[in-house]
Amino acid sequence: MSEFLVRARGLTRRYPTPETRLFGPRVYTTGLEDADLDVRAGSAVGIIGESGSGKSTLVRLLLALDAPTEGTVEFDGRPVDASARARSLHWLRRRTGIVFQDPYSSLDPRMSVGRIVGEPLWALGIEGDRRARVREVLEDVGLEAAMANRFPHEFSGGQRQRIALARAIVHRPELLVGDEPLSALDVTVRAQILELLGELRARDGLTMLLVSHDIGVVQSLCDEVVVMKDGRIVEEGPTEKVLLQPQVSYTRRLLASIPVIDPGTV
Repeated sequence: MSEFLVRARGLTRRYPTPETRLFGPRVYTTGLEDADLDVRAGSAVGIIGESGSGKSTLVRLLLALDAPTEGTVEFDGRPVDASARARSLHWLRRRTGIVFQDPYSSLDPRMSVGRIVGEPLWALGIEGDRRARVREVLEDVGLEAAMANRFPHEFSGGQRQRIALARAIVHRPELLVGDEPLSALDVTVRAQILELLGELRARDGLTMLLVSHDIGVVQSLCDEVVVMKDGRIVEEGPTEKVLLQPQVSYTRRLLASIPVIDPGTV
């Protein structure tokens, strides 16, 4: 494996705006501009910034959920072509997992928990005893194996996020991405999920990329932090250095304005 699991160079994403006329010049808005990012294998990187700063756009491009207007992405030294057919990206899907923000809308209410969690195994053609793996991973995230037969509406928000996490790691990815995975949870449950993420990272050697508004979460879990503003990366470095000695005025304002939740106090 390369030293850097993920490398991005010059990532830019522009979107046509509603003002674009059929026969007139195209008008674009920029979601991401000339972003470079290196994610070391085994590290945990936090991405912070105001809403609309480009955090989720960056994550989508890194995972080939969207194609960049310009720039390149490499995963473990292999170029990622987001415009390729879905089957051609199975190699990337096998090595990555993602947890989204809302534990209520991210789970199909018509599917049992077992089907939800096991879906990546079937979709990616991963061999082995899939049902046994589903039971195993449910227990890994603090749920009972028998819960595989139940449905999402039978669970609390914290339990649903554990189910979403189980789905993200069931195929044993190397990179786990969380796009605001804790923001919809109450403080106590947030601390529990944060502790679980730390345990999984230590046990499985996961590389993590975490988008979060919660500075306390980033400080607790992440080795490095990336600060974004208006679609650009404006500061990055070791978490302690960036959070305690920010070099950019925007970072200082951001840190002063965001409430801090210390997981150790709950």
